[in-house]
This record gives sequence, structure tokens and C-alpha cells, in this order.
Amino acid sequence: MIFEGLPTTPRSEELIDKAFSRAARAGRAKEGLEAQQSMLQTSTNILSDNLENVVTSWPDFETVDPFYYELADAVLADLGEFQTEEGEPGGVDLLRKSLSQVTWASRQIDEISREYHSKLRKTDVDTARKHRKQAFARIADVTESVADDLRRIGAARDALKDLPDIRPDEPAIVVAGYPNVGKSSFVNAVTRARNEIAEYPFTTRGVQIGHFEHDRIRYQIIDTPGLLDRPAEERNEIEQMAVSAIEHLAGAILFVVDASEECGYPLTAQLDLRDDVREQFDVSVLTVCNKSDRSTDVEADAYMSVSEDENVDEVLDMAVEAVGFEPDVPPSRQRD
Repeated sequence: MIFEGLPTTPRSEELIDKAFSRAARAGRAKEGLEAQQSMLQTSTNILSDNLENVVTSWPDFETVDPFYYELADAVLADLGEFQTEEGEPGGVDLLRKSLSQVTWASRQIDEISREYHSKLRKTDVDTARKHRKQAFARIADVTESVADDLRRIGAARDALKDLPDIRPDEPAIVVAGYPNVGKSSFVNAVTRARNEIAEYPFTTRGVQIGHFEHDRIRYQIIDTPGLLDRPAEERNEIEQMAVSAIEHLAGAILFVVDASEECGYPLTAQLDLRDDVREQFDVSVLTVCNKSDRSTDVEADAYMSVSEDENVDEVLDMAVEAVGFEPDVPPSRQRD
């Protein structure tokens, strides 16, 4: 997962303390002008390198898969550090702005260092000490100027590093439908293993992710409680953003209905939600009637009963066919 290995983001005061304490040790190891030069170089290296590393540890959002980009956008928009005035950029745009500011700070510190190193070459020790202190003050000011950006980047890292390992390069089947229609039971049945339960900030019950193999291809199957289990008008802005991310992921959608209405929702409401999903997603949306041992009073692409283990594998085969995934296979070598 692209955000998994992000290192902890240092605070500005931590960086300044670290840089100047090590500079002091470096200065004590030498004498005269050489001591002042060593102190300046040590502090500059620590601050500039650490700030640069904060930025380079992040993926390039220009090339990030659209699924992860929009997912990150949704997660960050829900954080207090990313709340902005109306009309101001938030989410990933604000993160990118902060990363850009930190890059600027790193380069600015390098420029200050070069400026003062030239001043330290041809002067007496007392004047050199004054120049070095001036340089320390300026690079500290630059580092403090990005304190809010570092805090924002740190908050983003903490929010994104534990996102589940959903892989945009693997085929995915999304399971949708009202609560209690049997979605989670279906996911459990077809994966035949304990599934990963991942909690997003914008869901209350987490996202259930399972995996299964079909013709030696690994498929992801995803249940999204809190997102595709109620009408679009009932989702808040963050949830709508999350659904937009899922649009980039889904290869097909299994929309599960309960014609017996034992789930607690009228069949008409369930079908209205299915139609909403069809309008939003540009992929095959297959209607699957679960609990078919109790009722089949609905026109559907397939009927099954997870509790009775009836037609479950056939529904899964239907979903795989709808995805139509063809792995990239290198062309065979041409014979002369």
C-alpha cells in the first residue's frame, strides 16, 4: 500500500533542537573558524535533509492511481487540520501545498548556508561567530515558518498509513445493497476465510475486504457498509468522495436484494437504491436476490441463498464474468 511506509513527520521544534544541539557538539570538536563552519554545516545538513526527506517519502500525487488519490482526498477532508475556508483548497490539494512549502524551506536553508559559508571564509573568529548566529536565526525562522505544514503532513501520514491494502491493479467486485440483505455473509462464504475489516474515517462499521482466486487470478471482493447501503442523498460530502474513489476500483457490482423484506427495507426502496448505483457507476451492476429460499418475488440476474448454500458459487462466477478481467501477458516470442 502506497502510504504504508510513510515515516513519522518531525515537528519544527524537534528539528531545530536536534540541529542546533548536534551543531554545538560539532563546534566543540574543532577550533576557530573551522568550528563556526562546522556548526553551520552540521545544522544545515540536518534541517535541509530532514525537511527534504519529509517530502520525498510521499508518493508523487501526479502519478498516484485515481483510486488512492480520491480515497486520500476523502480521508484528509475529514481531518481537522484540513478544514479550510469555503472555496479554499483542502484534502490532497492542501497536503500538496504543504509538501511544496516544506520543499521550499529545505532549499531556502541551503541558500542561507551557502550565503554564510562565503562570509565565514575570510574573517576573524568573533565576526564569524556573529555571522553563524545570524545564520542560525534565519534558518530557525525558515523552519518555524513551516511548522503548520509539518503538523498537517504528520496528521495526513497518521490518517493514511493504516488504510487497508486494496490494490487497484487487481480486479475487484464491490457488493452493495441495504443492510441485513446478506452482503457480509456472501463475502464470507465466497472467500472461505476470515476477511480483513478495515475502518475508514468516513464509515461506522469498516470496509470488509475478502479475496478469492478464479482461474489463478486473485480477485478482491469488497463490502462497503456506510457507503453503498443507503441513497446518495443520505451520504455526507466525505462519504460521497469515498464513493467516487470506489468508482475507480469496481470492475463489477453485485447489488444484493432481499425480496422477503426481512431485512427491514421495502423492496421498492432497495430497487431504487440499485438504480442510483447504476447511474453512478459505469460498470455492470448485477441484481442478486438473496434469501431465495424465502422469496424470489423480484426480477434479478441471479437468485441465491447464502444460508442454505444455494447458487453462491454460480453468483460468484457471474460476477467474475462481468468483470471480464484479462491479465497483461507478455507477447509470445516470435519465431524466425
